[in-house]
Amino acid sequence: MDDGNRLGEFLRARRERVLPGDVGLREDDGTRRVPGLRREELAQLAGVSTNYVVRLEQGRDRHPSPSVLDALAKALQLDEAATAHLHQLGTPAAERPRARGRAPREDAVAPGVQLLLERLADQPVSVMNRFGDILATTPLAAALMPGLTTGTNAYRATFLDPAVRELFGDGWDRIARSVVAGLRAVSADAAGDPRLVALVGELALESDVFRRLWARHDVRPRVGRGTTVLQHPQVGAVELGWEKLEISGSPGQTLVIHHAEPGSASEHALALLASLAAKAPPHTHVSA
Repeated sequence: MDDGNRLGEFLRARRERVLPGDVGLREDDGTRRVPGLRREELAQLAGVSTNYVVRLEQGRDRHPSPSVLDALAKALQLDEAATAHLHQLGTPAAERPRARGRAPREDAVAPGVQLLLERLADQPVSVMNRFGDILATTPLAAALMPGLTTGTNAYRATFLDPAVRELFGDGWDRIARSVVAGLRAVSADAAGDPRLVALVGELALESDVFRRLWARHDVRPRVGRGTTVLQHPQVGAVELGWEKLEISGSPGQTLVIHHAEPGSASEHALALLASLAAKAPPHTHVSA
């Protein structure tokens, strides 16, 4: 992963994805030689000089003012998450807030969270760190997603484990985009972290899909909610909602909870899986 000019790479990638017609500019007659907006068009929309856009994309100016970043975000039609990511990339590292003691605590599951998992043993719940390492799972979570259990990396498994790809079925493409966009969001704050560099490097080398998605510079929040459909090898299709929540006091960790619609076939499938899951405490990864 090249961290040398992340702001410029982001601006260039997002500029190339905006069509002139999307922002009220006249479409070309087929003579346009570059995808998306030209630099001068972005400059016009953002109210800055073309030379300034060139300097930003080439990495000769890496810290534009917040007002310029907002203007660029508006011109590029960035959503809230991508705009926040742009501001992070344009903020000097010394000015970014940092959580003290973050590294040693990232892989340690707090006793209170461990107790919560034990109380929720009959629900599919897991704990992940910001790099996608699965730190703890309930027995039902392990039964529900057999390729995404304690000690594995969710990002790596999504792209390199065929069983995980089969688990997501037709929804794998959407999951892959979401995973990469989440990792992109992490990269703004963890630039240069050896674990992130190694993970992105491995996936870019081993997966053409990851490499293509990484180059898009999509960004999504690390927390949120949504739905997914799993093609489980034992109980068939299971449609689930999910919630991803930050864990207070454990920087970088999130609690991932899956749930089925009450009375649905998916809820019955989860009940069947729960009866098959071993009555064991949550599996927890303890860092060295």
